[in-house]
Amino acid sequence: MTPTFKQLKYFAALAHHRHFGRAADECAISQPALSLQIQELEKALGASLVERGRHMVTLTPLGQDVEARARTILANVRDLVDLAQHHNGLLTGALRLGVIPSLAPYILPRALPLLRRDYPALVLHLREAQTRYLTDELLAGQLDAVLLSRPLADDRVEIKDLFDDRLLLVTAPDGGEDKPAQLSDIKADSLLLLDEGHCLRDQALAYCGADDVSRPRPGVASLATIIHMVANGYGSTLLPEIALDTELRGKPPVRVRSFVNPQPSRQVALAWRATSPRRGDFLSLADSLVKAMKR
Repeated sequence: MTPTFKQLKYFAALAHHRHFGRAADECAISQPALSLQIQELEKALGASLVERGRHMVTLTPLGQDVEARARTILANVRDLVDLAQHHNGLLTGALRLGVIPSLAPYILPRALPLLRRDYPALVLHLREAQTRYLTDELLAGQLDAVLLSRPLADDRVEIKDLFDDRLLLVTAPDGGEDKPAQLSDIKADSLLLLDEGHCLRDQALAYCGADDVSRPRPGVASLATIIHMVANGYGSTLLPEIALDTELRGKPPVRVRSFVNPQPSRQVALAWRATSPRRGDFLSLADSLVKAMKR
């Protein structure tokens, strides 16, 4: 017996959620139906793929290998469908784009009107989440491309660099001189950062140095919250330059300083599966994003 595409799809959902109910909801089927398909898959392969607990599911060692191969198969099938559906023109039909939270509010308001004007046949579906979730979904074929910031090292992914985004030191209005900031101006014990998992947090810590910020304060979910805290004297932060207009508008005053050279920055990039047949679409999308940010 040969495993079916549907069984692999259901198993990938179960492996992701580690829960039959949530996996069934994602696949829009009943839990008993999902369980039956997983059993049929195990029967076809002649081995157990999951250990069924009362509340959670654990993958067996073979199940982990099968999950990785199943996701590759599902992504390849998605690429096959894309090849057939999008060969007649650039940026037509559906495109599922993932964007990290520290980019979405600042790039999309500028880029979306331009994309609507230049590519009216494009049907854009957006997903905002942290980098690790977006890259997993990209490799699984659940997303077509991801807008993120480097580093991202994976041979299965092709990356197009878009632009550099400087990191600026933001302090309370009375937070010192207006001259360019230095690393020594960052007070480690009052540095305000996003939650763990956000790449902007990691980039800020990398610039400061692990030894200098060994025990950073717990993070928050949004840069807007951080700016309010900074303005009221609760600490300082490193803010991406593209976020300045949005995050400082209508908020209490703060002091913004660039750093002395070499200035810290992050590289904003667009990533997609190296096997995707839609490379032309993604390069056109990258050009539109760069154009939007220049405007």
